[in-house]
Amino acid sequence: LGSINTVFAYEGEKSGFVADLAFGPKADDANLAGAINQLYAYYNVSDKTTITAGQFNTFLGYEVISPAANFNYTVSYLFNAGPFSHTGIKLDYAASEDLSYMLAVTNSHAISSADGNVGGEMQFGAQVGYKGQYLNFIYGAYSETSATDVLFLDYTGGFDLSESLYLGINAAYSYSDDEEAGYQGAALYIENTFSETFALGLRPEFFSYTSADDSEDVLALTLAASTQLDDNLKLITELRYDSSDDYIIEGIAAEKNVTALTIAAVYSF
Repeated sequence: LGSINTVFAYEGEKSGFVADLAFGPKADDANLAGAINQLYAYYNVSDKTTITAGQFNTFLGYEVISPAANFNYTVSYLFNAGPFSHTGIKLDYAASEDLSYMLAVTNSHAISSADGNVGGEMQFGAQVGYKGQYLNFIYGAYSETSATDVLFLDYTGGFDLSESLYLGINAAYSYSDDEEAGYQGAALYIENTFSETFALGLRPEFFSYTSADDSEDVLALTLAASTQLDDNLKLITELRYDSSDDYIIEGIAAEKNVTALTIAAVYSF
């Protein structure tokens, strides 16, 4: 059993709120404060400008917390590197149908409203989006005890190669000069839709933890078949191979090579 997730929301004429609750081991890894995945209010200043305040999921990365919204069931190393959510305020501006901007001021992403930002560790974020391609930026501290100069750069996007074939891309870089450490990686999401009920995808990923004089690398290949059984229930069958000479395979650090078969039932309504 991975997680159960429910969202309560209300959309008024100018404002609204979202209360997104998630339970279970998969949710516990991502939630900041108990069962809270997201909890925020927003105000539409105009047709183009929205201000959001509270705890909201990150704008970085290709994958999201909810399994119902991902093609794959298991997540990438880039996703696990975080951040998952932020607590603070952000401003979204839609310049046109194709071009958008976002600015954010938040607590360090490991600090939620349940913790209280006693030390005042902050992050500043920004995003530029154009025709489905997004360049993301975060700078600051990621926790109460981290350096305050941590930089996160992230590109997330994709392209329709044909009517049935889609290529998604996620590339990220993070580094702190004070800590002399960070990470970098890239993942491709090659997905082909064969029918209304069946699709096949391949996710190759390379990920590396870096320091001043060393790096630890891992390669992951995930083949996923998505079968939609009806309007609500789909099966995600994955065959995944992880390889790391540096013993950094997520959850199984004692092995250099791991092959795993996962069959996940995802029900959404």
